[in-house]
Parts: sequence; structure tokens; C-alpha cells
Amino acid sequence: VQLQASGGGLVQPGGSLRLSCAASGTIASINNIRWYRQAPGKERELVAVISSGGSTNYADSVKGRFTISRDSVKNTVTLQMNNLKPEDTAVYSCNADVTSYIDYRRVSYWGQGTLVTVSS
Repeated sequence: VQLQASGGGLVQPGGSLRLSCAASGTIASINNIRWYRQAPGKERELVAVISSGGSTNYADSVKGRFTISRDSVKNTVTLQMNNLKPEDTAVYSCNADVTSYIDYRRVSYWGQGTLVTVSS
């Protein structure tokens, strides 16, 4: 199983970016999918999570600005980030609880990080 993240880049304050994370491999099912971020010199922060049923939760710092969604057929998750602020600058990583059809064990997988820089 692999998670491939994409969509980071440089954006001005107030701008938008969309991050995507695609899961591939021996996937039977995916439970919760999360986006984390880690800014330089800071601890990793949970930004958003979406359950298999579509329930979502967000960090207070991004509520009303970020939206997490998933396509359970394509095994992808998207983080739409609007009204970005300089404090959103961080490396963003996706994380998913995946059950493989090889052994039906649920394992937590990580995608590689993608850098989001919000600066004028």
C-alpha cells in the first residue's frame, strides 16, 4: 500500500490550494484518513480527518477555511484550503488506516509530505 500526496506550492495570503492524496495497492478498505502538518520548529498538528462514512473534524485553526473530502471509489482524499494565511505554512502529510486484502490487518500508512508556503 502506498499513499501519494500532491498539490503543495507557493501561494499568497488569501489564496487557495488543493492537496490530494491517492492510495494504491492491496486495499480492501480505508477507514479514517487524516491530514497533518508540521511547521518548522513546531510539533506535528492534526489538521483534518474524515471517516469512512464521511464525518469530518478540523483543527480550530482551519475551521471554515479548509475542507476535507474523499472519493472512496478512487481511494483519494482532498484537502481544499482557502483563505490561506502565513501561519498555514508547513509540510502537509496524509495518513490513512488501511485494511489490506492480503491479510485483512488494519495498518496506518503515511504519504510523503508536500510543502505549502504562504507568503507574499
